[in-house]
Amino acid sequence: MIDAKIIIEKYNPNWPTLFADEQARLIALIGDDIDGTIEHVGSTAVRGLAAKPIIDIMVGVKSLSAATHLIDILVASGYCYYPHKADVMHWFCKPTPEIRTHHLHLVPYQSPLWHERITFRDALRADPNLAAQYQTLKYQLANKFSDQREHYTQQKWPFIQRVLTGVEHD
Repeated sequence: MIDAKIIIEKYNPNWPTLFADEQARLIALIGDDIDGTIEHVGSTAVRGLAAKPIIDIMVGVKSLSAATHLIDILVASGYCYYPHKADVMHWFCKPTPEIRTHHLHLVPYQSPLWHERITFRDALRADPNLAAQYQTLKYQLANKFSDQREHYTQQKWPFIQRVLTGVEHD
């Protein structure tokens, strides 16, 4: 997969609407296969937080094997499939790997990954100081790893782990 340059933008109040529009589209497309909910996750889901302008969507599914048939349906509807972390999710982007407006994660509902993403998002939503710390880190890492998306993501993980384990942040 091609790594697009990492650009962090200030919060865009249209991001929730972009999520809601895609959520409605996904319900119409694969609604019978959704187990649980469709969640807006990632930084665009946190009001006021700067982010890569990519809407992260997590769809609960019964299991990865039960959702395999959705790959063809989603690809036919404009998503690009990539077997990133295929042991825990089915991952898609659109419109292209080079230009991404949406990331779609089919994740088993109530799995550890499901809970991690919801917990982290909700912690950022609930604590503006924590969100500000995360935003500062994101800007620093985007400057350092602007062409290395995987390194950028890996370097955020210690912060995310501290939040998930309840470690206090100064």
